[in-house]
Amino acid sequence: MKTILIRLCFVVGAFFATVAITRAAEDLGAVKARIEQRLPKLDSLKAGGAIGENNRGLVEVRGGGGDAASVVADENHDRETVYAAIGKQTGASPDGVGRARAKQIAANSAAGVWLQHEDGSWYKK
Repeated sequence: MKTILIRLCFVVGAFFATVAITRAAEDLGAVKARIEQRLPKLDSLKAGGAIGENNRGLVEVRGGGGDAASVVADENHDRETVYAAIGKQTGASPDGVGRARAKQIAANSAAGVWLQHEDGSWYKK
C-alpha cells in the first residue's frame, strides 16, 4: 500500500511538473509573439527619438508623447519575463542577462537611435 502511494505521488508530481513546463513554454511563446507584434511600433518610436534603449536591456521614454509610455511598459514587462527565463536556464541573474542584451541591442541598433552608456549617459548612435 505504501509503495502504491509513493508511486501515485511521483506520477502526480511528474504530471504537475509537465504542466508547469508546458505552461511556461506557452507563456514564453505568447511573450515572443507580443514582442514581434510590437516591433514596428518600437522602431517607429525609436526613429522619432521618443524612446531609447537603456543599459539594462530595457526601453525608456525620452520625451515622446502619445502611447509611448504604454508601449514601453508592455515591452519592458515582456523583456523582463524573457530575461528571467534565460537567467533561470543559465544560472545568470535577470539583470546580468538584460545588461548583456543591452550591449547586443546597441551594437545592432540603427543610426540615430538613443542608447545609454554603462555610466548612464545617453548618446545617439
